Amino acid sequence: MTGVAQRQAWRDHVLPPVERVRPGLWSVPVPIPDNPLRYVLVHLLELDDGVAVVDTGWNTSEAWQALLDGLAVAGYAVEDVRAALVTHIHPDHYGLAGRLREASGAWVALHPADAALLPGRYGAGIDSLVAQMRALLSDCGVPAAVTAELSEASMGLREFVSQAEPDVLLEHGRRVDLRGWDVVALHTPGHSPGHVCFLDRRGRLLLSGDHVLPRISPNISVHTQQPANPLADYLASLRAVRDLDIEEVLPAHEWRFTALATRVDELLAHHHDRLAVVERTVREQPGITCWEVTRGLRWSRDWDQIHGYMRRAAVGETLAHLVLLESRGRVRRSQSPWQWTALARSAQPGGPADAG
Repeated sequence: MTGVAQRQAWRDHVLPPVERVRPGLWSVPVPIPDNPLRYVLVHLLELDDGVAVVDTGWNTSEAWQALLDGLAVAGYAVEDVRAALVTHIHPDHYGLAGRLREASGAWVALHPADAALLPGRYGAGIDSLVAQMRALLSDCGVPAAVTAELSEASMGLREFVSQAEPDVLLEHGRRVDLRGWDVVALHTPGHSPGHVCFLDRRGRLLLSGDHVLPRISPNISVHTQQPANPLADYLASLRAVRDLDIEEVLPAHEWRFTALATRVDELLAHHHDRLAVVERTVREQPGITCWEVTRGLRWSRDWDQIHGYMRRAAVGETLAHLVLLESRGRVRRSQSPWQWTALARSAQPGGPADAG
């Protein structure tokens, strides 16, 4: 752990300070309304003619002011922003992209896989997306009385997004055009289909977005806008960054840290254990639904304290583990609503190590 002030602020339930992390690199906390993550860490990369930002924050007045204040501490105004590099299109990372571009003229960069989702998530295709989500939740065995609430649970988040079609599409391994920096985009799907990390090769830094966080595991959910097996993608993406030659990780939440390989191993172990618990639950209760598995799992808080979007995310995360187990021949599902059954052990390829 290197973000000492950031971790202390987390413990004290306050925003951390704006920090000069290294010469030419700043960390700016931007608050997230009514969310246990509390804030997103926007990073500023100084250029010879201004500054680039990595992620932007939610589109709220408070978040916008925090971004402006952070720029001012670093010696810049919003008009000095030349680029907005977005790790992924969730509102706390992408939400202010449109407002920032309008105020500064900055170019906005996204990975193509996330850029392709914008119309369905924030544009004219939203009704279709809600209908698809309703069908998916029904397949998961979510009771009809709850399905409508959960399928529309993220609709309220759309007001926190000022949409901006990307000017630049980030391709894996390509150097980003930032004068004075040697930064490449690394495609790390899982948390979203187009999630990217930014590797500063000269400074040996990884701006990890939500891919690798110091304390929590990012939500990896089956979603109507996700590939079929997002947890498999995520585990592969973790392994892909594990042995990068870096000194420090700058995540989008919580605090800076070192020992990337150690943290990746912890995340791999977490999902190994979670897969084992999910498989055991299905084996002990043949015909169980995803909804029933979800309610029986241990979460960071009691189930009756989880509501709305967070409850839907829990269902999606459970389904992601079931789908990965299914792809490995360890469980199977019936027709809708899906009832999950464990396969005979003799029919299962591999052993426990497969789950990691």
